[in-house]
This record gives sequence, structure tokens and C-alpha cells, in this order.
Amino acid sequence: MTTPPLPPTVRSAALARPRGIDHIVAGVSTSDGDGVKLTRVLQQPLQQRLDPFLMLDAFGSDNPGDYIGGFPNHPHRGFETVTYMIAGRMRHRDSAGHEGLLSNGGVQWMTAGRGLVHSELPEQEEGVMEGFQLWLNLPAKDKMCEPGYRDIQSDEIPEFTTAAGVRVRVIAGESHGVAGAVRRPRTEPLYLDLTLPPGAEFIQPLAPEHNALVYVFRESVWIGGSEVPTRRMAILDNDPGSDGIALRAGATNHSPARALLIAGRPLREPIAQYGPFVMNTREQVMQAVHDFQNGRFG
Repeated sequence: MTTPPLPPTVRSAALARPRGIDHIVAGVSTSDGDGVKLTRVLQQPLQQRLDPFLMLDAFGSDNPGDYIGGFPNHPHRGFETVTYMIAGRMRHRDSAGHEGLLSNGGVQWMTAGRGLVHSELPEQEEGVMEGFQLWLNLPAKDKMCEPGYRDIQSDEIPEFTTAAGVRVRVIAGESHGVAGAVRRPRTEPLYLDLTLPPGAEFIQPLAPEHNALVYVFRESVWIGGSEVPTRRMAILDNDPGSDGIALRAGATNHSPARALLIAGRPLREPIAQYGPFVMNTREQVMQAVHDFQNGRFG
């Protein structure tokens, strides 16, 4: 789904007080599932700082040995998983009877709620597999909600191109009047995939109380006077007087920069995590383990 270029009044909008960078995170190389190699960019120590987001993994390789094992059956409770596939094919199946094929440019949005067991297995034996998985927390009142699943194909994700040539894919939230594929009223997640030609700037209004990050996965971008290199996450500062973010692709980049801009309204609730279970108390986590061990996840 493609929208026309933005009107001049929107294209020329500026910020009075754009956010700067709090600090830059490199991420940690690890593996998950059946040996899938990935970089864990948002780890547990950053969960309160980046509330409502719990985890961000980046994976990408043209070596089948790095991804072929996929993610066999495993449980989740208490949050949502958002898997965004840049390249490759992965099949989803879960204990609630949902099934879908995640492929180039598509998104899988799964609400674990009270509990699901699912698998994500590659449907390719060669070529590049690249993408991201984001964990989005659920409010305490929704943690035991009915599980849900939605496959969002690439052509269902709204996108637009700015006057500066920046291509914006709006996975969640809203950007410059373009509503994304998903809305969540409590956490108000914003999830944008930005492609910026060398030297091009993109401006996005953000509520000052929302936590926000930028993950660069092609070339580099500048935020204020700081460069964010490829495969780095910039955690944005939380200046109460700020009104958004301005990103600019490096003028000397050899190709367009690509970055994820992710922001959301913090829940400010306790986080208790044990592996794939994220609740509010230790007792709730122990109950989740007990329920899973006794086959109560469907």
C-alpha cells in the first residue's frame, strides 16, 4: 500500500526542540532457537529504560548454517512479539491453530497473552535471511488476554516517500498523517522502517514522555551532532521539552541508510521475566512455568 507524497505544509514541518542521544548500544552476539545466530540489541538491563519494549533482536546472514535450525516449538506468555522480515521466508505455527508465512517485507504480530506455544521455521535452504524481532510488553490487565496472531504482508504496510526522498514504512503508530498497520492504545507503539538517501533528513514528532530508540542497519545516520554507525542502537534522551526527532543520513554514505525508529508510551509497571514468560511478579512467572509444564498453553 503506497500513499502519495506528503503535502508541502507537512513536508516542511520542523521541530522546535529535537531529541538528542542518551547513549549508543552495540548489542551482543548470541544464538537462540536451534542455533540461530543473532545480535541482541535490547537486553534485560535496558527494559525499564526502554519500557514498554522488552527485547530487540537483529538477525541477518547468507550462511544457511546461521539460521537453518530456526526456532522450534517454544512458549510465550505476557507480551507481544513483532517479527519483521527484511529478506527470507519463515513459517509460523502455534498452539492456537494459527499459521502463516513470513516473507520479504512482511510482519508477524503475535499476542501471546495467557500463553502460546509456537514455532518459526525457515522455508529456504540458501540465500539471505534478515530481520528483527521486537518484544512489546502488555499492560498488567491484559497479560492473560486471549492469544492472537496477525500476518501482515508487505503490500499491507502503509508507506510514503517524503520530498527529500525518504521512504517510510509505517508498521505501527502514525507518521505524518499516515496510519500504520497496527495500533495499540495503551502503549502507543511507533514502528517505522526508514530508507534515507545520502544527506537526506527525516523528522518525526514524538510525545516527550515516550521512550524511543533508533537502530541503524545500513550505512549511518546522524542525530543532532552524533553519528550512529551501522548495527548500533541509539537510545534517545527523554528531555521533557522535546517535540520529536530529526535524523539525517550521512552525506558521504555510499548507499541509502536504513534505520528502525521505535517509540512507545511506558507502562511503568513491574517487570518479572523468566525466559519467554514476562509478568509483573515472581509468583505470576512461577505460575506461567507451572501452566506450561502442565500443558495449559493450548
